[in-house]
Amino acid sequence: MALTNNQHVLDWVKEMEDLMTPDKTIWIDGSEGQLRALREEAFKTGEMTELNQEKLPGCVLHHTAKNDVARVEGRTFICTKNKEDAGVINNWMDPEEMKAKLVPMYTGCMKGRTMYVIPYCMGPIGSPFSKVGIEVTDSIYVVLNMDIMTRIGVKALRQLGDSNDFVRGQHAKADINEENRYIVQFPEENAIWSINSGYGGNVLLGKKCFALRIASYQGMKEGWMAEHMLILGIECPNGETKYITAAFPSACGKTNLAMLIPPEVYAKQGYKVWTVGDDIAWMHIGEDGRLYAINPENGFFGVAPGTNEKSNPNALHTTMKGTIFTNVAHNLADNTVWWEGLDKNPPEDAQEWTGIPVNGKEYVANGGKLAPPNSRFTAPAENCPCLSKEFNNPMGVPVTAMVFGGRRAKTAPLVYQSFSWEHGVYVGSAMASETTAAATGAVGVVRRDPMAMRPFCGYNMGDYFGHWLEMGKKLGDKAPKIFHVNWFRTDENGHFIWPGFGDNMRVLMWMLDRCEGKVDAVETPIGYVPKAEDINIEGLSDITLDTLKGLLEIDNDLWLEDVKGVEELYNQIGERVPAELRKQLEDLRARLSK
Repeated sequence: MALTNNQHVLDWVKEMEDLMTPDKTIWIDGSEGQLRALREEAFKTGEMTELNQEKLPGCVLHHTAKNDVARVEGRTFICTKNKEDAGVINNWMDPEEMKAKLVPMYTGCMKGRTMYVIPYCMGPIGSPFSKVGIEVTDSIYVVLNMDIMTRIGVKALRQLGDSNDFVRGQHAKADINEENRYIVQFPEENAIWSINSGYGGNVLLGKKCFALRIASYQGMKEGWMAEHMLILGIECPNGETKYITAAFPSACGKTNLAMLIPPEVYAKQGYKVWTVGDDIAWMHIGEDGRLYAINPENGFFGVAPGTNEKSNPNALHTTMKGTIFTNVAHNLADNTVWWEGLDKNPPEDAQEWTGIPVNGKEYVANGGKLAPPNSRFTAPAENCPCLSKEFNNPMGVPVTAMVFGGRRAKTAPLVYQSFSWEHGVYVGSAMASETTAAATGAVGVVRRDPMAMRPFCGYNMGDYFGHWLEMGKKLGDKAPKIFHVNWFRTDENGHFIWPGFGDNMRVLMWMLDRCEGKVDAVETPIGYVPKAEDINIEGLSDITLDTLKGLLEIDNDLWLEDVKGVEELYNQIGERVPAELRKQLEDLRARLSK
């Protein structure tokens, strides 16, 4: 039975039923009773496995198809009427052409199945900045994940009221056919179509599809920002908390930074770090003219391999109850889970991620992977030991500093500050990571990932840069200061020089000192670089003042090479790159050439 009188919603759900012809339709109300019944059904059908309820209460294990283990950028489309509005960075197809291709695939695809209607809210219930979506799906896995990642059910419908402003998400597993797998965003229609996948980011339509691709377009139209950024708060001993947002490409330690544990030098003084979000920030200009951020999500969809008691204890503890594990190994001895990097003790009585029984120790010793690199946990935010008390604040938290980062072996220093907001937008647009063969120190390919939004920007990247510049003009002198970090400089043997993890707080503290005008900096061609003595290295055995000076050095020739790479990116994006950014690029080149 429908849970709403909103005619816009009812009409659309009817349209979905007529298209996909499910045997029955169930509206998800968000009640524990209904969710428990769905879990039980998934255990019966084998879609999910209930884990050891003493060791991992409320936790379950799910395996996707072998051909369906990650986001599929090649099959992800932004469909706008005008090709230029999607831009060259995105895959584009004419909306009508795409629908003509997909409608036959959706037609009758839920025959013999149940359609679940999931009303969900991105952002805290009651926040003026939150947005509602409705996803229809034939997957219990999707329902249970959406319950963790968003606020689902009746409360989301209450937030929507009679409005037509909701994102229409239609997902169907169909037959998980790789050749017919499509993840399609129609930003101008507030719609997302996903078919032939059952995996995470392709099917949890509130996540990257809505909260970044559709929301970035909405933000551009409505005067706010949807960004691929973590949000963390640093609480000082006097009780005051300052908030930082940060964007990193994948594999740069974003979740680790979001859940950072202060090193002893700060912990003993009473400093604390609080997590507001680990992945996405929606940012609006508040009544006082400052920028405020909310985390639109309600959980963490984290990469399991490499998560352990040393690398990220807060993340590990977050997964200990009410969590869905996807594609990790099953430890049959005690009905728990295991993944590479959890510990050095693979279970002997195990099923690797595709369900084959193996001796885990021998399997790993022979080079096998019990869990693929993109295996995941979906964990409730409320489990997180360092969750900010402002997590559900409907107005969000004020942003003092914004950080961009990348993985560079030699080019970028440990940290620098932009000269201005406009220069900071250039710094973000130039973001890049490179692959390193750690054993040899060989530098690999540089991949430009502007603001870490390359796979997630729902419209033309040049217009997106323009929107950043517009936001800066509106914020004026109340704009957050913009910084760039690089935790990944290597020595001549290819080893990382900076210890990273919790010690990254030492760099964040310098940023806050800069925001408060407490320390000077050295003006260089690329921006303001710290004086080495202004970064606290107390308690770091391997880092001397000279090491730090080396981490802050700038090689003009390497930077001139880098400018060429940014120029290539701008030329690829084309004429919509704002003139201000092209001028920033030329000014940087001139400063480096002096």
